[in-house]
Amino acid sequence: MSNSYKQAGVDTEKGQEFVQRIKQNVASTHNSNVLGGLGGFAACYDVSFLKNYSQPILLSGTDGVGTKLELARQLDIHNTVGIDLVAMCVNDILVNGGQPLFFQDYIACGKLNVQKMDQIVSGIVEGCKQADCSLVGGETAEHPGVMEEDEYDLAGFVVGAVEKSKMIDGKTIQPGDTVIGLSSSGPHSNGFSLIRRLLMKEGKLPTNSSELDFIKNHVFVPTKIYVKSILSLIQKFPAKGMVHITGGGFYENIPRVLPKGMGASISLPDLPESFVFEKIKKDHGLKTEDMFSTFNMGVGYVLVVSSNDTDSVIAELTKLGESAKRIGVVDTSGQINIR
Repeated sequence: MSNSYKQAGVDTEKGQEFVQRIKQNVASTHNSNVLGGLGGFAACYDVSFLKNYSQPILLSGTDGVGTKLELARQLDIHNTVGIDLVAMCVNDILVNGGQPLFFQDYIACGKLNVQKMDQIVSGIVEGCKQADCSLVGGETAEHPGVMEEDEYDLAGFVVGAVEKSKMIDGKTIQPGDTVIGLSSSGPHSNGFSLIRRLLMKEGKLPTNSSELDFIKNHVFVPTKIYVKSILSLIQKFPAKGMVHITGGGFYENIPRVLPKGMGASISLPDLPESFVFEKIKKDHGLKTEDMFSTFNMGVGYVLVVSSNDTDSVIAELTKLGESAKRIGVVDTSGQINIR
């Protein structure tokens, strides 16, 4: 390796060590469709199985973890943000009924710390296992002079597939349809710029043990991946529309699946209890509208189903290990009303 490049802050030998270190872990997510191993210029995935589809539609999604990574840096906990990364991508293509097939990641860092990167990738591997998709490759780039040595950023990319006739797009939603909410594990990976401003003084973690415990054990919990339960559910019961509650909360995300002119009435008392959001609201005096505009408020995923299917869908989701409740109804208001 060129000494001048190493002196400039990029250690390619350490990068090669990192690839060798994670190969076996990454390979644990592979199935027979993955061709070749980690470290090539391109990842190869055999899609001949798509012949079993009448009209296969490929879905793709890309996302990051956002400023939750600053908490990871200060807490020095790096083995769960990879789950967040996968979740943010796979839950997005899931709303169309998509089965995630393979995933790739991009890690940018100030200086390559092999142990830290290994922890990050272990989280990505775990996320891929929860989503039943293969981690087929990625890129790790050192950015000396652009990022601080202990800083890093993550981006992910997923490809999935769905039968065209089974795509879920919200077009059949009607007034009177039921809105079902699935519990989140916490804030997931959204609203952390506000969370950090509220919970961290001058950008630093609190020294009070109870406040620090709240951040570590309630706020920093990884994003829930709904893939297996939802794909299992829609094999039995039709979903008219689905929503991944991410940035923008209820007000921005639910309308994305509703036909023009329709809205939804969300029942505040029917929402699942969420200690983390109740505490944030109480401690910092935030308005209800601001909370629902920023956070998932304990509901990470939403389904819209026929009112006739409501009880059966909730029963099936419960059987699949989800906490699901009827939280509202579709109406003709053209807006999201929470009361």
